[in-house]
Order: sequence, then C-alpha cells, then structure tokens
Amino acid sequence: MDRIADLIITYRKRIVTSFLIITLVCAIAQFFVSVNYNMADYLPDDAPSTTAIDIMNEEFDGAVPNARVLINDVTIQEALVYKDHLEEIDGVSNVMWLDDVIDLKIPIEIIDENVVESYYLNDRALMTLRIQEGEEVRITNEIYELIGEKNAMEGEAVDTAVSQQMAGSESLYAALLLVPIIILILVVSTNSWIEPVFFLTAIGVSVLINLGTNLFIGEVSFITQSVSPILQLAVSLDYAIFLLHRFSDYRERNYEPVEAMKLAIQKAFPAISASAATTFFGFIALTFMSFEIGADLGFNLVKGIALSFISVIVFLPALTLCFYKWIDRTQHKPFIRPFRNIGSGVMKARFPVLILVLLMMVPAFLAQNNTVFTYGLGEQPESTRAGSDSREIQEAFGELTQMVLLVPSHEMVREVELIQELDEIHEIKSVISYSEAVSSVIPPEYLDESITDEFFSENYSRIIINKETAAEGDLAFSIVEEVQEKAEQYYGEDVLILGESVTLYDMKQITSKDNTVVNLMTVLAIAIVLFVTFRSISFPVVLILTIQAAVWINLSVPYFSNMTLDYLGYLIVSTVQLAATVDYAILLTEGYKENRKQHSAMEAIKKTLNEKTFSISISAAILSSVGFILWITSSNPIVGSIGLLLGRGALLAFLLVVFFLPAILVIFDKIIEKTTWKANFMKENE
Repeated sequence: MDRIADLIITYRKRIVTSFLIITLVCAIAQFFVSVNYNMADYLPDDAPSTTAIDIMNEEFDGAVPNARVLINDVTIQEALVYKDHLEEIDGVSNVMWLDDVIDLKIPIEIIDENVVESYYLNDRALMTLRIQEGEEVRITNEIYELIGEKNAMEGEAVDTAVSQQMAGSESLYAALLLVPIIILILVVSTNSWIEPVFFLTAIGVSVLINLGTNLFIGEVSFITQSVSPILQLAVSLDYAIFLLHRFSDYRERNYEPVEAMKLAIQKAFPAISASAATTFFGFIALTFMSFEIGADLGFNLVKGIALSFISVIVFLPALTLCFYKWIDRTQHKPFIRPFRNIGSGVMKARFPVLILVLLMMVPAFLAQNNTVFTYGLGEQPESTRAGSDSREIQEAFGELTQMVLLVPSHEMVREVELIQELDEIHEIKSVISYSEAVSSVIPPEYLDESITDEFFSENYSRIIINKETAAEGDLAFSIVEEVQEKAEQYYGEDVLILGESVTLYDMKQITSKDNTVVNLMTVLAIAIVLFVTFRSISFPVVLILTIQAAVWINLSVPYFSNMTLDYLGYLIVSTVQLAATVDYAILLTEGYKENRKQHSAMEAIKKTLNEKTFSISISAAILSSVGFILWITSSNPIVGSIGLLLGRGALLAFLLVVFFLPAILVIFDKIIEKTTWKANFMKENE
C-alpha cells in the first residue's frame, strides 16, 4: 500500500479533477438510462408464462388486456361511444366489451346473465383493453382525460404508469429528507462541521458514477433505479468514515497532513477491505437469481460497492489533502460523548439476553418461512387515484382477473367439453370462446375472418377466462393450477396458459427456488471472507449467527402481525441485511480480538463495547434512516416494503451486535481461542 498511497498523494490534484469530470459526465448520462417497469420481463425465457406470451404474440394479433375502464351511468349505446373513443387513442388496442362477446341485436335479457354482468351491470360498463408497453404514462393520462373524474381505471398498465410518474419525484423527495438526516448524524458524531460533506462527496461521486455507467448495461429495473443509489450510500458510507477517522487520529498525534493521510490509508485499508468484501460478495449472491430483477439489482450493487471502495481509497484521500484546512477551520466540540460505561451494563444482562434471543430464534425462523407473500407490484394506496379507482371497480364488478388458455385448434368437441368443466369452477365467472360467443355448430370457415381471428389461429384456439379473484394469492394460484390440470386432461401438454395470475404464479415458483440458492450463497460467501479476515472457524459462525438471527426476527414480524410481505422485498432484504450489517459485528469482534490479547474475556468485551458502540450506533442510525425514509416516501409497495424491512433490520442488527454478540463471545471464549489461528489471547490467570 505504500506505493499506492504515495501515488495518490503525489497526484492528488489530478485525481480530484479526473473524478469530478467523470462524475459530471455520468451525472448527465444517467438521464439516458432506460428504466424497465415490467416485472414479467425479468422472468427466465423458459418460464411457462413467458413461452405462452411469445407463442400467443406469434399466433394472434390481440394481447392479454392489462387495464380495465369503468364507465358509470351509461346506456349500452353511450358505452359503445366511449369504446370507440378509447380505440382511437394511439397505443390502445384490443378494447373488449359486451358487443365483442354477444350480438347486441339480441335483447340482453335473454343472454346468459353471467356473461352480461361481466361487462354491464346497473348502468355501469366495464371494458378491458391493452395499453402499449413503454407508453403507459401518456396513454393512461389520455384515458383519464377522456373518462374524467367520475369514471375509473385499474390494471397492470395503470400500476406501471403510477410507478413511472412517482419514481423520479419520490427519489428526489427521499434524497431531500435523507441527506440532511445523514449530515445531522455525522455532525453530531464528528468534531468538524465540514467533515460530513467530505464523507458524502466521496460516496456521492461513486453513486453518480454507478448510475451513469448503467448506460452501458442498456436498462435497469425500476427496483434497481429506486433502491440501489440509496443502499449504496448507506452501506458504503462507513468506508469513508473509517478513513477520515484514522486521518484525524494521526493529525491529533501531530503528524503532518501528508504523512497522516499516508498512514491512514495503510492502517484503514484492511478494515475497509474486509467491510467492502463482505458486502461485495454478499451482493454477488443476488446475481445468481433466476428471477433476473434480483440479478439486475445485485449486479448494480456489486458495481456500486466496488466504485465506493475505489472512491474512498483513491478520491477521498486526494480530496481531503486538497481541502484539509477546511476541516481544521470548522472544528467544534463533540456533541455526544462516546459511551464509556456501556460495557458493564450490557454484560450484566448477558444471560437474560442470551436466553431471550435463543428462545426467539426457532419461532422467528419458522415464522419467516410461513409468512403470506405477494409477488406483484401490490395494491396502490387508496390515497392515490389508482387506489381509489381500483376499489370502485372491485365494489361494482368484484375482483376480476383475466386468463387466456391456448389449446390445439380444430378440435371443437374437446373444446366444448373443456369449457363445460371450466364453467363448473366456482370462482370462474365466465368463459369466452368461439363456441360460447358464436356457436360450436357453425363452422368457422363460414364466417368472416374478423370474427374468427379473435378465437382461432393456424395452430391454436383461444379461450378467455374471467375469474372472480385477485391477481394473486392461494385462491388465484389454485385456479391457475386447476385450469392447467383440466386442460391437460383433454390435450396433454399441448396447452398454454397466460395472464397476470399466471405470470405471478411463475414468479412464485421461481423465487421460491431462488431463496434457497441466494441465502446459501450469501452465507457461504460472507463466511469465507470472515474466515480469511479472522483466520478462525468459530468467529464466522458466531458473527453470522448473530446477524442471521436479526434477519429472521425482522422477517418474522409480518407473520406475527398477520400482514402480507412482498416476496421480492423479503428475498432482497434477507441478503442485503446480512451483507450490510455484518460490518457491525466485524467492528466489534476485531476490537474484542485485539483487547483480548491484553485483558481477560470480561474486561476485553467491556472495553470493546465502550470503544465501539458509538461507532456502530452511527452506522446503524444511517442505514436505519435510509430504510425508513424509503418506506415513508415511496408509494411503490415493493420499494416501501424493502425500506421498512431494511430500517427495522438495521436496528435489530445493532441491538443483537451490542447485546447478544458480546454474551456469545464471552461465554464461548475458550472455544473461540482454540479454533482461532494464533489467537494470542491473554491467559485468564495472568
């Protein structure tokens, strides 16, 4: 490190200039990065629903509807006028209403009641339509302008439009809240008014470079765009704090600034490297997810951590040496004194804490595996128009989700028998097919293609199923399985099924498998880093047990509070919390290991707690603030869920590191000593 430190010090002005130029370029480039809001695009190419969508797009012109529009207080003729206007909007296709499934020349009183009431009930018309992907914001705004305030709209496309519109403003709002809070936390924990600006500048530069370099990737998911910058800031800010605290320590010992920075780089490098490595390899586990939205976020965070590490080791020393006089001129007295007597108090409670946490572990582990999960974007808050519209539509027509079943064509007898069985499923409100809309006794070749093309392609017959359930949940997924099973009884495996429920069902199957792989890889990767860092078998076990217990308790809260939990948030946070908060345990354990060489186990842990608790509390306060700000500011249920889990998880990790980990270290001190290479612990009788 001597040579690297010398180069950084010698070329500090060039380094600062180069980093600032790159940051400016990347700050502009980030505005040209494409953001993908369609979660279905991140399913594997071989997922059943993905395959079904591709085949249907090849065989049929019409895609699965992704929006519903409710028109209140209209006659049938007035509803048809609205339908014509909807079809005229550029980007709207497959507008489907009652006239597409029955002949309106026939009195509706003699038509099947279930079919009619799926589209027209109590002078209310409900139409389904397809909104072009990538144009959701423009098109939904045009539809709102057409239907006005008294009518309503809901669906996947509406949720996507809301997410797109809110993403930018909410990210800015989160930043405006977060930056002052972080500055306040850093100001009260340092001795200089300007020092927090150096911390944030170093990490802020790496965040902007990370955002700008996404241009080379092509596009990122909306989850990555919303969460990654704030997570990167929160988990890597410690690196900057480690370095500048070392620099301040050497300055207080009367070292010249250049020499102080050289020593700071050398001494802080191992701690920063270990901290970055655990987070880096922890996030790498996300890149192995089959559900590629996790891989998208994982790759972005891995890139961000690497950039933060480089920025702290190279840019921050150069920046500090250029402007260190500002730090000297803005010194102030400490606002909060370090916790000098916390060690004795914590150790008095070690046995009750140990017993309590051990008793909580098993129920928490079981509970977090039995939480009710959601897999989609979740429900929009009722405070938004999208949320209130959705509620109005569901109150008028009930929960209704559409599925499409593709079966081999030219087998009308089988199709009619299958439809009869599907009609018997209680939650299926109506089934729309050629035999239902026209007649099974009229040969399709006798009719105009404009009629038959809705139902037949060269290879497939299309059956539209309206089910009275939400898009996801145990009931919705059981119907997907039942429809698939009944169709296969008639056609074998030559059937395809698609729709929002089917896509979410595939997400459930895929992410459930990802959970085991990602968690195992995260634990193994971090364990290897800890093994190399501490040269010990027992230290990695103790540290991971502590943080993993905090993860289990955090993720079990929704189960005990009878709330649903977004699965993507669960999967990401179970990895992020472990990777990000294990640094607290590393910091405390490193201090204990050093103090144990000169003190008994009890005295060493008390001394370590007195020295390290303040630093750990600052890191936890920053990460927890980041999480809770995300939760408060985001209307996106997934982002909000990640924020809440992260904020609560950081607090739990802090509590367990400060109260549970010390108890474990003292109680198992002898085992730790025997399983650590060259531990050099002081003998208790010395």
